Amino acid sequence: MRIATRILLLGIVACLSATRSAARAEAPVPEKPNILFAFADDWGYPHAGIHGDPTVRTPTFDRVAREGVLFRHAYISSPSCTPSRGAVLAGKHFWQLGAGANLWSQFPEDIATYPDLLAEHGGYFVGHTRKGWAPGRIGDREHNPAGPGFPNFARFLEARPEGQPFCFWFGSQDPHRGVRGDGAALRRAMGIDPDDVVVPPMLPNAPAVREDIAEYYAQVQRFDRDVGELLELLEEQGELERTIVVISSDHGWSFPRGKTNLYDVGTRVPLAVRWPDGIGTPGRIVTDFVNLGDLAPTFLEAGGVDVPESISARSFLPLLLTDAEGRIDASRDYVLTGRERHTPAQERGNPGGYPMRAIRTDRFLYIRNYLPERWPEGTPDRKNAHIENAWLGDADNGQTKFYLWANRDCPEVRPLYDLAYAKRPAEELYDVQQDPHQFDNLAGDPDYASVLRELSEQLSQHLRQTGDPRELGTDPEMDQVEYFGGIPRWPGQQVIDRFRK
Repeated sequence: MRIATRILLLGIVACLSATRSAARAEAPVPEKPNILFAFADDWGYPHAGIHGDPTVRTPTFDRVAREGVLFRHAYISSPSCTPSRGAVLAGKHFWQLGAGANLWSQFPEDIATYPDLLAEHGGYFVGHTRKGWAPGRIGDREHNPAGPGFPNFARFLEARPEGQPFCFWFGSQDPHRGVRGDGAALRRAMGIDPDDVVVPPMLPNAPAVREDIAEYYAQVQRFDRDVGELLELLEEQGELERTIVVISSDHGWSFPRGKTNLYDVGTRVPLAVRWPDGIGTPGRIVTDFVNLGDLAPTFLEAGGVDVPESISARSFLPLLLTDAEGRIDASRDYVLTGRERHTPAQERGNPGGYPMRAIRTDRFLYIRNYLPERWPEGTPDRKNAHIENAWLGDADNGQTKFYLWANRDCPEVRPLYDLAYAKRPAEELYDVQQDPHQFDNLAGDPDYASVLRELSEQLSQHLRQTGDPRELGTDPEMDQVEYFGGIPRWPGQQVIDRFRK
């Protein structure tokens, strides 16, 4: 990045935050830093040591945050793997991705991704390992939208031409369900005791649930360990100090009201950025709202590549270059999220999903459910499901789900079951300062009528400005594109009976 560009960015920050000291008289950052993006699968906020989680240990993430910048309000575009990853790669809202707005779809061939732009216009050597853009089909593209595939990071570095900057996507499958192996053995190996787990209030405090969370924590620690090994490799090769390291996740954890939901446990994610050559004041905490789609223009600007007009996300490079902390850019006081079809989990004859959009501000979360007559997590009636034997198909199978179902008629469990799986009204409004877990829907409270109206209008305005087909009514069947994947199915009565109280 040239000196003039750096001065311009710092000037923008100073204008947006006039009361703060933002300019820094230091040498310009390298024109083409390396970029390492470590992307977890289903890791939610605040499950990291530096965020105050009392159980999980994340020394690598904590180090990156201490030696760089920790973002407190990072969100994804959609709490579903395919659209979330597509939004990050394209620098767009998920509803701007055509068929890619849905899980297990096809990535549009006419949408450019930041790795390809860095390779074509910035001279970068790019690649990915493990889970890139997925799950879905890439059509006639030469490689995954995240870059050409490599067995691991070491092989990628070996293949890199000498002196060429790199951009690498490390897509871990942790802590996604189904890749744990022996979950009990893993949590023991990682030193996670279920008795130490603090169960959030949206879940029942039962041994099966604590075990489930403990195994999730063990996978988070495995992801953190794997990223630590990447940093060690860069240190050995003398590349770490000139590398932008970003650690985050594609959405929240796969527990009830998390993944596939627009509550914070589904959309809010950890995010830390380390860049010694660019971040002159490390250890800062930033409370500006950022969407992970903002990474694409941020990486492009850092790599000296012009950001195409087709990218709708906003670079947060100024937040890295300034010395300020807290709320830096006054205009970053909200974020938009949403969802179309996760799986075809509705009743027979309906291949669609549960379309919704939301706006999150410092104090409020407003959610619009476009088709509240549908099931938010899929039909519980497996005998009448669109896909044979599908059962609450938008919710990954696991011990917590089994426990809620097995004990849904118990008075103390039923409210939690309904919070997770029952039908919802057309509008939801939560005061997140008073109700951080978003239990008390204030949409019908007359004391909040003006807030509801203002947030609804603000959401609609931004959705129209960004061409959301759902809001404009131009594609009412955008959630009914071809689906190429599987679906969570009924596990059998014997499995369920093991979880009865």
